[in-house]
Amino acid sequence: MLQKLNISNYALIDNLEISFDSGLNILTGETGAGKSIILGALSLILGQRAESRYFFNQQKKCVIEGTFKIGAFHLKTFFEDNDLDYEAETVLRREISADGKSRAFVNDTPVNLPALKALGEKLIDIHSQHATLEINDPEFQLLVVDAVAKHADLLNEYRSKFRAYKKSNSKLQQLIEESDKAKADLDYFKFQFDELEKANLVADEQELLEQELYTLNNAGEIKRNLLGAFYLMEDGETSAIIQLREAGHQLVTLEKFNPLIAELHQRLNSTIIELKDIATEIEIIEQRTHTNEARAEEINTRLSLIYNLQKKHRVNSNAELLQLQDELSGKIQQAVFGDEAIEKLKLQLNADKNELEELAGELSANRKKTAPLIEAQVLKTLSEMGMENAALSIELSSPLGHNSPFGALGANGVDEIRFLFNANKGHALAEMSKVASGGELSRLMLSIKSLIAQNTALPTIIFDEIDTGVSGEVANKVGQIMERLADNLQVITITHLPQIASKGQSHYFVYKDDEGATTYTRIKQLDKQERILAIAKMLSGDKPGESALQNARELLNV
Repeated sequence: MLQKLNISNYALIDNLEISFDSGLNILTGETGAGKSIILGALSLILGQRAESRYFFNQQKKCVIEGTFKIGAFHLKTFFEDNDLDYEAETVLRREISADGKSRAFVNDTPVNLPALKALGEKLIDIHSQHATLEINDPEFQLLVVDAVAKHADLLNEYRSKFRAYKKSNSKLQQLIEESDKAKADLDYFKFQFDELEKANLVADEQELLEQELYTLNNAGEIKRNLLGAFYLMEDGETSAIIQLREAGHQLVTLEKFNPLIAELHQRLNSTIIELKDIATEIEIIEQRTHTNEARAEEINTRLSLIYNLQKKHRVNSNAELLQLQDELSGKIQQAVFGDEAIEKLKLQLNADKNELEELAGELSANRKKTAPLIEAQVLKTLSEMGMENAALSIELSSPLGHNSPFGALGANGVDEIRFLFNANKGHALAEMSKVASGGELSRLMLSIKSLIAQNTALPTIIFDEIDTGVSGEVANKVGQIMERLADNLQVITITHLPQIASKGQSHYFVYKDDEGATTYTRIKQLDKQERILAIAKMLSGDKPGESALQNARELLNV
């Protein structure tokens, strides 16, 4: 339920706070006082589009915040799916800056508008005299039947299996397409695979061959420089090692004069040993380095093959060629053995379809059993609201032929549904939008939602002047229906009818307040005496007489 609504800087509202009760909440006020403004502000935290031109003060941002008690609505999964912190008392907030930029939050966590709207739809249902198209929507009509049938677990099981069935069917189509293409390209794939397999590629082969070829092509220069280095280090008459040995002889005669010189002599000997090792390795490398035109030609031929394969397949390395080879192997396997996987999946799909048809059959049987109960209950409620001659028929059919790729199976089973209605005796039933006035549709929707509320947890429902076109005793009956509806959920209704206003558990009066050169929209919760006066004014005008006041007391049972 909506516990509290805070509105700041919106239209004629500078700052407004409303706390609602859990039952029937009544909003009244003169036309233009701002009742619709309050609904407009509320719609912002339900994900509707915002425009900064509706700001009270163009220099400040608009902030709308609603506090909801949501423990009864089983919304933990929604919060988990959207990575939100679940709180039994949840706050939705919308901030719109003067430049039109908007931010939305759920329990102080930023969310995008689609997520805010999805959550808002689970918390608030706004129904106005112009918002009756929903009643003609087959999905809504099916929702009504399913709610009264009370087979939510069965329906959820069916939907879960149907989603899996659709996914498997899509996978089957993909396998068939891939298999057909693989078969058509099989010879080409085999040719490419055989060519790569014959090349006997190794991942790091190219780099090793290129290095070896570079060494072979520069063998003469490498040998000359290695010989030169060996000569300078050890082989020459004045080589580095000979000179260092002579330096060592000089130091050894001085060791007796200074202990530090002995340490230096030891370090020099270590250096000579290291240099001799280096010289030895240089000599080994020089001896192993030689020109080999046959090997160079062999490497060139191999690298030419590798380069040509890389260019042909538009890759840059042997690793990529080996990956391509694996992919070609998979395509060949798919072309050869793909039919087995397809047949296996077809068998599974057939079994899944049989299971879905059984579940759909149970859903259909429940719905057909429930439809007459809905017809009777709705007509009874309509009769209470002055529509004694109304007729309603719920048609359920399960067509064998269907445009869906899944045969007659759909997201909600196999049923197609139509609500046929007429408010007048002796006239043919037809779709409701064609044979019912706005007031009749409003009363019909009230009857249906009253029935749903008895069988499932609905969010807060807001009626925006849906009592248009009714008066007298009918208005009184509409109020009684709303009163009963509020036994199961929170109802907020905007009304101009005293018969309905008198039914409320809480009564809020919306009015304009002129302060200086500025007009503000204000709201106040009326106490008992203020309600009597407000309803008396609704009955007879701004200056009600004693009879109007007495009538108001009677309506309020005071």
